Formats: sequence, C-alpha cells, structure tokens
Amino acid sequence: MADEVWLLRHAETEWSRNGRHTGRTDIPLTDEGREVAKALRPRLEGHAFALVLCSPLMRARETASLAGLECSGLRDDLLEWDYGEYEGITTPEIREQRPDWYLWTDGTPGGESPDAVAARCDRVIAEARAVTGDVALVAHGHILRALGARWVDQPVALGGRLHLGTGSISVLGYEREVSSISRWNG
Repeated sequence: MADEVWLLRHAETEWSRNGRHTGRTDIPLTDEGREVAKALRPRLEGHAFALVLCSPLMRARETASLAGLECSGLRDDLLEWDYGEYEGITTPEIREQRPDWYLWTDGTPGGESPDAVAARCDRVIAEARAVTGDVALVAHGHILRALGARWVDQPVALGGRLHLGTGSISVLGYEREVSSISRWNG
C-alpha cells in the first residue's frame, strides 16, 4: 500500500491564467509557469518515489520534468476533466446560458459526467495503493481535486470545495488506517 500519494498540479498555462476550461486541449506552460515548475524541484529533491504517473498532456509532462521528476508512465485516467462543449470557455461565459451550472454535479454537454470522472479517479487510486512506497501523480486541477475527494471516500462533488492552485503540491495519506488529506494546495 502506498505510504503517501503526492499530487502535483501542472504550472500555469495561458488558459489557466485566464480561467478558461482546459481539458484535452494540449497547450504549453507559460514562461512564468516554467519558473514555478522549476521552483518545485527543491521541494521534491531527495524524496524517493516508487512510482511517478503523469497525464499525457504536455503541461503535466513539462511540469514533472522541470520539477525533477521522471514519469514512470503516462495515464489517460489522469487527463483533465473532458469539458466537451465547454472546452476553452470560462465559467461566467457558460453561466450566461446556464446560470445554475456547476461542473461538480452537472458535468458538461458532450464531455464527462462526475460519475465518469469518479471511475477514472478510482482506477488511479487502486493503482497507487498497490505500490509499496510513495507515489507522485502529475496532472490537472479538476482531476486532482476529484481524486482528493475520492481518496477520502467522498463523491467527486467534494472536489469543488478543494481549491488547487497551479504549480501546487498536495499529499494524500492515512490517519492510522483511514485515508486522509495530509496537506493541500501547498
């Protein structure tokens, strides 16, 4: 069983800076994002990870590399939420047409439902828990927030209450034998 699971959210992209939903569009880090990713390196140096899994998207892979991590494998289950028709637009723009829309319970038209995201998270958690030692997961804001919720046996909707900044590190672990969030958004 994994001792701890470290979650690294990719650093800033142009779309994350502008609040645009960035699911499957493969865009690079900004120059500032690259500097933030490099600044993660000292926080990770000397920490041995038994497994490092990354989203296959460029922004996650680049963050991992700049932070000094070598991906053991790429996992489609770590891709960001599929925003479907809402890809590339902001929440205020969506709410002009759907005032009560809330990603965490409604999902997206032409994209993923919260249940589909939960299933992906559960597969990643099962893979991480099968490892002896610590695991690092390098991915995206909403999928990592959903993963945090699922780690503590809660619905994906809890992820809506777990703010996660770009270029952040969070740690999932255990309080005795119970899954817990040890550190968040650091």
